[in-house]
Amino acid sequence: METLLEQQRRYHEERERLEEAMGQEKLLKKATVKERINSDHRVDQFLRRYQNSTEALHELYEDKDGQRKKEMAALSGPNELAEFYTRLRHIREWHRKFPNELQEPMQFEFLKLQETREHGGDDEAGAVFFTDEEGYGKYLDLHECFRTFINLKFTEKIDYVTYLKNVDRLFDIPKEKKAADYRRYLEALLEYLIDYCQRVFPLTDLAAEFDRVQVEFEEKWESGTFQGWKKDAESAMVKQSGARLDLSAFSSPEELASLGLDRLKSALQALGLKCGGTLEQRAHRLFATKGRELEELEQSMFVSKGRTGAGAAVAAAAVASKGGRSAAQKQKDVAALEARIYYLFEVVGEQRLDTRENVERRQARTADELEEDAQAADALDSDDSDDDESTPYNPKNLPVGWDGKPIPYWLYKLHGLNITYECEICGNFKYRGPKAFQRHFSEWRHAHGMRCLAIPNTAHFANVTTIEDAQKLWNRLKGNKDKQRWRPDADEEFEDSIGNVVNKKTFEDLQRQGLL
Repeated sequence: METLLEQQRRYHEERERLEEAMGQEKLLKKATVKERINSDHRVDQFLRRYQNSTEALHELYEDKDGQRKKEMAALSGPNELAEFYTRLRHIREWHRKFPNELQEPMQFEFLKLQETREHGGDDEAGAVFFTDEEGYGKYLDLHECFRTFINLKFTEKIDYVTYLKNVDRLFDIPKEKKAADYRRYLEALLEYLIDYCQRVFPLTDLAAEFDRVQVEFEEKWESGTFQGWKKDAESAMVKQSGARLDLSAFSSPEELASLGLDRLKSALQALGLKCGGTLEQRAHRLFATKGRELEELEQSMFVSKGRTGAGAAVAAAAVASKGGRSAAQKQKDVAALEARIYYLFEVVGEQRLDTRENVERRQARTADELEEDAQAADALDSDDSDDDESTPYNPKNLPVGWDGKPIPYWLYKLHGLNITYECEICGNFKYRGPKAFQRHFSEWRHAHGMRCLAIPNTAHFANVTTIEDAQKLWNRLKGNKDKQRWRPDADEEFEDSIGNVVNKKTFEDLQRQGLL
């Protein structure tokens, strides 16, 4: 049984240990995608546990029921010793009832987590579920969404690679074709992307990001600049069938006639008026409603079907207005789904590109190669620990490649790795292959050997590997430098009054003798 103060102490300790564990987790080196994903999930679990401890602490400090205040008063009151012995008696009674109950300190729990993290325990394998196609978070598995997409009525038959390339180009689809089946496709695609992001990027707050995306979408939707749903004045006035027409922009029936028979017919039907006749008759009939209420129009202008005149027109107008609002709301909902999908594809852009490359690579391979890869993957999953500890078979002592296995022998000979070069300046160190031999002249070992010989490591000493040759070449270079060095006595020239040019030494001798 814990007191409230002991609970507060435990929650504070738990918060501090969780902060330390999260810091160590972030500093841990992750070599693979699997390690990075598992590490992020562990940090996410730490964060959730930290939030729960903080909320519990907040409730204890609020002390709504007054129990904490009473406990503090009991510990600091005049009978504090009686309170102490009462609690001690309760503790002894509890241990008498449960003599074999062991209480493990919280420190042991985090020490076990640290050992598991550093040594790769069993809980890491399968910490997050991924399909075989997803490759533990490296690729996307959009096959279900692809099958849904190609079964839409307006889509063309494309392959999976083309679908991966154009899956986020939703703005290329005409908005007239974005019906109920298209919305179901968007909902399935959005559901998969959210689930994938929660598994691969558990630390990303998708709810907050969706709120930000929704705010940006509302601004673009109101201004009519959202991609794929941009407002077009002509299409809003001409192309929408059954929509009412704003007559304030027209000053004569002739201007209305320029819209054509179909558009005038839909505008008359929206008002419940007769829509027959020639183009000029329809234009005059529609222009007659400008600036007038429907009740003011003549009964002969309306279509009579169970209702008379203005009543039928008002009902038709109400239905058209209600239908227009509901259709606009449906379009906005579909556009909002597209906005979220655009954001999620930005998040998984790297995985999407890797998926395309992986699919293209697999399509270019034969069935036997795919079967070998599958068997190798199964063997790697089943014997992962054994493969890490065992030494690969390497009787010819070939260099090890990036996969931890010896490179092929033909590649070994192609790069000249069967030829060794010895350098005396480097302490008789041996280099495999001409590439490594040429590169070592600019590396630290050769530079250190030249520095020990008091010889600068310049381009003059390229391909020089023995100490004797290096010293001979250095002495020769010093002799050439001495000959090329400026000597004032021999190289500086003077001219006497007659015009004779002599060097400095001769000039000074003649001057001392008084012969100038």
